[in-house]
Amino acid sequence: MKVFINPGHDRKYDSGAPNDILGIHECDIVYVIGALVEKYLNNVGIETKSLQSDNLCNDTDYNDRPIAVCDLANNWGADLFISIHCNSFANPEAKGTEVEVFSFNTQAHKLATCIQNQIVNSINTFDRGVKEYPSLKVLKHTTMPAVLVETAFISNMSDAKKLIENKDDIARAIARGVTDYLQLV
Repeated sequence: MKVFINPGHDRKYDSGAPNDILGIHECDIVYVIGALVEKYLNNVGIETKSLQSDNLCNDTDYNDRPIAVCDLANNWGADLFISIHCNSFANPEAKGTEVEVFSFNTQAHKLATCIQNQIVNSINTFDRGVKEYPSLKVLKHTTMPAVLVETAFISNMSDAKKLIENKDDIARAIARGVTDYLQLV
């Protein structure tokens, strides 16, 4: 089993959503979570590769970076693709965890459900469910089951504190979601 992990955004081009009050950025939070997911999956014998898009070569156009990440996962022969993010919204009351897939009733949907359940139960976030987003490049251009995990809202103070304090719990939950999924297939 090979799992490609894509912690979203990067320090160089697009740090993702910030929480200026707490002084945190999406790229930093998900980088740590991604590294921990990789560690936990490796511990149970799952081969991983991880890439945050600023590690792509400089000649890759910024808008093509998501597709370049997908190409790397596809060429590596990944069995699963997991992109990790923090959600954000103008209304600071928006909160919770959701996992996005290209389409429902697929292997990716099964994986998303396993990860969603593990995160919600682990850190007690509001359950926003699994959502279908066929326009997302990292879901559209992968050849294996792919999910985009919106761990919690960095723009919501309660969720943001969970992102700061519970990175390890979130990573363990994502890894358990993968192993739960593997028991289904």
